[in-house]
Amino acid sequence: MDRKIKVVQYGVGKMSVYTMRYVYENGAEIVGAIDINPSVIGKDIGEIMGTENKGVKVVSVNEAESMMKETKPDIAIVTTMSLIADVEDALMLCAKLGVNAITTCEEAFYPMNSNPNVTKKLDEMAKQTGCTITGSGYQDIYWGQLISSIAGSTHKITKIKGSSSYNVEDYGIALAKAHGAGLTLEEFDKQVASVDRITDEERQAMIEKGEYLPSYMWNVNGWLCEKLGLTVTSQTQVTVPQTNDEDIESSTLQMVVKAGDATGMSAVVTTQTKEGIVIESECIGKVYSENDFDKNEWTIIGEPETTLVINRPATVELTCASIVNRIPDVLNARSGYVPTEQMGELNYRVKPLNEYVK
Repeated sequence: MDRKIKVVQYGVGKMSVYTMRYVYENGAEIVGAIDINPSVIGKDIGEIMGTENKGVKVVSVNEAESMMKETKPDIAIVTTMSLIADVEDALMLCAKLGVNAITTCEEAFYPMNSNPNVTKKLDEMAKQTGCTITGSGYQDIYWGQLISSIAGSTHKITKIKGSSSYNVEDYGIALAKAHGAGLTLEEFDKQVASVDRITDEERQAMIEKGEYLPSYMWNVNGWLCEKLGLTVTSQTQVTVPQTNDEDIESSTLQMVVKAGDATGMSAVVTTQTKEGIVIESECIGKVYSENDFDKNEWTIIGEPETTLVINRPATVELTCASIVNRIPDVLNARSGYVPTEQMGELNYRVKPLNEYVK
């Protein structure tokens, strides 16, 4: 591509401060920004980024379609919610207009195994208009590519076991509430844990209706199986509350979480495959105490056994850099809903992003 890539930022919260800066610093440009928050609508994105004005003001969702028709972006970065149903309207608007889209929505990483109906609708519309929709972020490397790369150096695998923790304070109130943060244990059991005390048949029925609430690892396990050529025979999920011995303040929830109440949750997803390999992955999202920190640990069990541990990863920044570095891959991909496992390796970009677009 012989010009700068034109990007629309959909959602101008915490993540966008990084994604927008990374876009500019990688030789692309922001041509529009969208949000639902009245306090940011009308602001120049430079004010949100903490830089000089960029001449681009945030518009409301109601103006999103007309703005994108006018600016004709190559791609939209959607950094809003964690469930595919919650970003469906944003992604469908992009698909309808023929605008490529990449989102930090965790379920969007591999939504085929949790909400196939929404995925199919997005896929069909994107194919009609000739654009690509996908999900990426921290999981693209740290729960995906790193694991499949280590698997590639292993003679025989019997099990893949992973665990990753993150501070829900870094991602906003919607995510914190989705993790049950601030609930009593009784409330957590009724509102969060009970969702997974169902039969396989009941779960599949919920998935087909678009009513299932997957943890992040539900979609990661699907991505890994697809990447490794494994055939899923069953997949289950269990959620467990996390607690703290002392009261802990949450700035995101604007409350003090009482000692013994849920600060968040651990979700363990176990996938059985036809090939005999088991994937057991856990994500722990909670309000951190002063002693907690992000950690990512995966073990490939087999011959040989290999463990990868990453302490204190800068999860937010890594998420945003992954999104921006994926932009050329999205523009080069086939039309439709295309998970990143089909796009090849995620690479560091030395040159301006447009120079990687075919």
